[in-house]
Amino acid sequence: MAKESETEGGERIAKRLARAGVASRREAERMIEAGRVSVNGRKIASPALNVGEGDRIEVDGQPLAAAEPPRLWRYHKPVGLVTSERDEKGRATVFDNLPPDMPRVLSVGRLDLTSEGLLLLTNDGDLKRKLELPSTGWTRRYRARAHGRIDDAGLEPLRKGLTVEGERFQPMKVEIERAQGGNLWLGISLKEGKNREIRRALEAVGLVVNRLIRISYGPFQLGDLAAGAVEEVRPKILRDQLGIKRDPEALRGPAQPAPAPKPGAPKPGARKPRAGAKPGPALSSGPKRPSPGGSPGGGPRGSRRG
Repeated sequence: MAKESETEGGERIAKRLARAGVASRREAERMIEAGRVSVNGRKIASPALNVGEGDRIEVDGQPLAAAEPPRLWRYHKPVGLVTSERDEKGRATVFDNLPPDMPRVLSVGRLDLTSEGLLLLTNDGDLKRKLELPSTGWTRRYRARAHGRIDDAGLEPLRKGLTVEGERFQPMKVEIERAQGGNLWLGISLKEGKNREIRRALEAVGLVVNRLIRISYGPFQLGDLAAGAVEEVRPKILRDQLGIKRDPEALRGPAQPAPAPKPGAPKPGARKPRAGAKPGPALSSGPKRPSPGGSPGGGPRGSRRG
């Protein structure tokens, strides 16, 4: 039975909705307050409710699907798409342009309409929240093309942190990469991303951004992922980088048995004996050494299946 308690068994209803990929915890709380969620046939109006495995949960009259293992995708967002599920102006969204076989996903953070590059997507609201928290400490790296002229000293306010229209921006790492006509290419790294933060911060020192590309989010790289392409991050990387312990290997599905070899046929991968050689004891090849290069989630030297 559901328990209206913060400390008794089970888990918070908003957390359960987030784990099922319905929405982030905050959005799930708004859905509850709007009367869209029922537990055991009764509409609830407060997220201060714990639910157990036996509770029947419905959202907009539809049964809540069982929570799947958390999954993560890298997506190369092109310019011109809105990073929201619905747009009040009717503009095309990121979610309108995903492959039809993708499950329902949430974006990790945002990229504005005219920005491009790496956007992480997940089916798990808890994972989304974890990746977005500034306390996670992950660096977001960008390349920005900006119109204007400035020397290295002129970028110092960005490195120290500055206030724009009453909003405080934390210190950024900013380096001039090269000049191109009337533009500069800059490398920028920051720990959190507020609304249009890079554009507004550069405007404060006299530069106007005309192209902004996110090239990494924590350990996950844009790499050579083509614009509009989406690729899933391997479950092993989720374990190594995020410490996820909920059996993501189940995503691979049941192992398929190898076809039985024909009688007298050599085993797959076995070397043919040299002519005149006597048979000897079988030798173990031992564990394979991992190939060098490549960063989690893809990169120029890594697997694109990251």
